[in-house]
Amino acid sequence: MRQLYPLLLLLTLSFNYIYSQRPGGERERGPIIISGKVVDKDDNLPLEYATLVLQSVNNPDKITGGITDIDGNFQVETTPGKYNISIEYISYKTYKLPNQTLTESTDLGTVKLALDVAQLEAVEVVGEKTTVEVRLDKKIYNIGKDLTNSGATITDALNNVPSVDVDVEGAISLRGNENVRILINGKPSALAGFGSTDALTQLPADAIEKVEVITSPSARYDAEGTAGILNIVLKKEKTLGFNGSVNTTIGYPVNSGISVNANLRTDKFNLFNTTGYNYRDAPGNAFYDNTYTSGSYDRIIEDRDYFRLRKGFNTNLGLEYFITEESSITGSVFYRTSKSEDETENTNQRFINSTLDSETFRTEDEGEDDENYQFSLNYINNLDDDGQKLTVDAQYSNGVEDKTNIIQENNTLPNDDLIVLENVFEKETQNEYLVQADYVLPMGDAQFEAGYRGTFEKTETDYRLDSLNQTTGLFDINQDLTNLFAYTENVNAVYTQYGNKYGKFSFLLGLRLENTQLKGELTSLYDSSELEEQLGVDVDANFDKNYLGLFPTVNVIYELGENENISLGYNRRINRPRGRYVNPFPSRSSRTNIFQGNPDLDPAFSNAFDVGYLKRWDKLTLTSSVYYQRETDSFERIQEETGETTTDGIEIIRSIPINLSTNDRIGVEAGMLYSPAKWLRLNSSFNFFQFKTEGAFNGIDYGTTNTSWFARFSSKVSLPAKIDWQTNAFYRGPSSTAQTENGGIFSLNLAFSKDILKDNGTISLNVSDLLNSRKRTSYTETEFFTSDSEFQWRQRQITMGFVYRFNQPKERNKNGRGNNNDEGDEEIEG
Repeated sequence: MRQLYPLLLLLTLSFNYIYSQRPGGERERGPIIISGKVVDKDDNLPLEYATLVLQSVNNPDKITGGITDIDGNFQVETTPGKYNISIEYISYKTYKLPNQTLTESTDLGTVKLALDVAQLEAVEVVGEKTTVEVRLDKKIYNIGKDLTNSGATITDALNNVPSVDVDVEGAISLRGNENVRILINGKPSALAGFGSTDALTQLPADAIEKVEVITSPSARYDAEGTAGILNIVLKKEKTLGFNGSVNTTIGYPVNSGISVNANLRTDKFNLFNTTGYNYRDAPGNAFYDNTYTSGSYDRIIEDRDYFRLRKGFNTNLGLEYFITEESSITGSVFYRTSKSEDETENTNQRFINSTLDSETFRTEDEGEDDENYQFSLNYINNLDDDGQKLTVDAQYSNGVEDKTNIIQENNTLPNDDLIVLENVFEKETQNEYLVQADYVLPMGDAQFEAGYRGTFEKTETDYRLDSLNQTTGLFDINQDLTNLFAYTENVNAVYTQYGNKYGKFSFLLGLRLENTQLKGELTSLYDSSELEEQLGVDVDANFDKNYLGLFPTVNVIYELGENENISLGYNRRINRPRGRYVNPFPSRSSRTNIFQGNPDLDPAFSNAFDVGYLKRWDKLTLTSSVYYQRETDSFERIQEETGETTTDGIEIIRSIPINLSTNDRIGVEAGMLYSPAKWLRLNSSFNFFQFKTEGAFNGIDYGTTNTSWFARFSSKVSLPAKIDWQTNAFYRGPSSTAQTENGGIFSLNLAFSKDILKDNGTISLNVSDLLNSRKRTSYTETEFFTSDSEFQWRQRQITMGFVYRFNQPKERNKNGRGNNNDEGDEEIEG
């Protein structure tokens, strides 16, 4: 039947030709209209955004055409002549009518397109593996159908992205550097937890469409983050009509959740919603063997067990309204609430001269209630067909974190006396406003951009510590530690950048001007003289600092061949201290270990260079780069004695951040994507780096040189019966700082999946940390104590998942009209 379509169309053209003749045999003059309709051959559903191409036979460079509307209809105006007609739609066989003489308005009728099985197979292969796109300032990793993402969180998914590492406590680093800026859809967001990454452990990994690893950010981006930027782009369904998916998971230890993604598209609006609930228990453990050169005890052994219960709900509701064909406005609201119940059990054995003197049992019951919401407005206007565009964003975010912690410690040997009972109350409120405008002006192969971004953030931390007075039986407020600290960070920035391409040479030059205001306001009875004596400087917790800086960027790509290029990047970045780092009040992780901020902390600045190489073959893609970064006034957390002891005679150790002199980092990384056969896909990456720190504090030299590396390997095998098997392996090599040596860590993940229910459903089995080996071992040595430790944040996890897609044919997931606002995408590519 398919072979008859050209004949039918020719007959239709002939009929219309005769019917439209005017009296006297005169034909229409001037412009003519070519119309018709395009539908799917199998289900007769209209295909929106199918493309009609009219190529002049006499002048092949003359090409006109148009696209279909929501009902699959098209109407294209052209001049009479002889044309090659084709109708195209991704994953479908192209329909062609060559050498057609069009002298009058013509209706091509209904054209039915059939799926191109070979092309569709190729499209699905791309969708099933993590692919990489290289731009002038970034690498884009399309997460695709990573099997290990089933039942996983965004944090887990990031650990599968080259150049990125997530440690056992969830801290995210880029090329071994933890000062990385996390963005959601190109902007700071409550989804990412206001600079903290805790919220990412509560959001499902399958919400991610792609991750942009931006090691040489262009001037369009905030200059924050000396390591670079990770931009997490979330999925947004663009298929016409009502569609969505339901994803459920269950696991052991307890890991259950459900998320629903629904989308309603018409020609005038796009209504979308993602809602999810999760319930997780993440048991962990730790062991510490500490020795002391002073104090009541020579050695203390700690054995800890962690029980962490997480319950979270999140929803994102948005509406995109198409004002015209060229402009749209999108409004969305995000809400997240979570409740955590953490219990830590700590058994302490205390020795004097290798003899067990006493034993204690300590419990910490911490409850935490988080509530975040965010309102966003986005306006986009494509000012012309050449790519001139204006976008305006406004965003308000609010977060409240309410913590209570009950700390109790009792003797178990030689008696069962109560040692201490403390209640800690902490409430953190954060408000953030963002206003942003960006303008893009293409000029042939060149492109000019300019814009403004303002972020205005204020955080208030209300902290109180009550201790039981065993004499009176009442709780006394610790006035030295109880405080209210407000921290304000306002950043105003303007930028401009220019990119062009000359033959095989492409470049993007930018300059960003940022003004930063950091302000602290303290309400407390705290006497800062002690901290001034320790730091050797005047400390004022009520400060107002202002910094003005220029941040240039240079990104260059030279194409050695069609599938081969080299790149060069340079950028200057800033690391602004967060509120916790400048709050001078000690916060307790235990009675014997405290963290104290430093109000005298200044921002750190870095200059970074990157040279990259990319080569593509038919089945292999190779990426590599060499990088160097020099950071001045870099932050370093050091540990030192406070000169104080607990009521039972244990030395209290303090961790405090300081501006150390310099930090030089040099490294090399390489990545490989290899598909030797249709049933096998391999992905590996390697990162080797060395950093050298120079600086002294309180007469102690904290300079050190450290070499480390990490590597990952992933394989995906397509088995019979539509079963996929994926293996992910990761190893982080040993590392060290001036005071601590960390051992290597190896982890192995396995995942299996099978499509069912006519490929609308997928079941999966995921085993995270199969060997239960993801543990951090470290050894710390100072003049006053040593600590030999092992820490496991989360034990081996087994998860089963099921996802069901409704009205989401796989081959159409990438089609349709959407909000083409992938913030951060550069138009000029290598």
